[in-house]
Amino acid sequence: MHAKVTATPAALELIAEIVAEHGPVLFHQSGGCCDGSSPMCYPLDGFIVGDHDVLLGHIGDAPFYIGASQFEAWKHTDLIIDVVPGRGGMFSLDNGREKRFLTRSTICAVQTGI
Repeated sequence: MHAKVTATPAALELIAEIVAEHGPVLFHQSGGCCDGSSPMCYPLDGFIVGDHDVLLGHIGDAPFYIGASQFEAWKHTDLIIDVVPGRGGMFSLDNGREKRFLTRSTICAVQTGI
């Protein structure tokens, strides 16, 4: 099985920078009204994963979660976490760095039974 979430070298570099400053982190894909393309980065011990969150995988050593309803909508999509200029979400650890995480996506092949 291939990874459902991967990170670009720039994203891995930013994760390492944040971990060096804050310790271990986790990601949660934003499903909010304003910017569904922004994964939120939180201290590992500062975010309570919900019963309906789905672990997609890890980027670097950081677990990456998505809400179950959003996972259902995106289940045939591979997520690529990248970095672009800008400000991260208000509570995300990439905020204030003049660069932020961005989720890009590709459609993955759907396997059907024969």
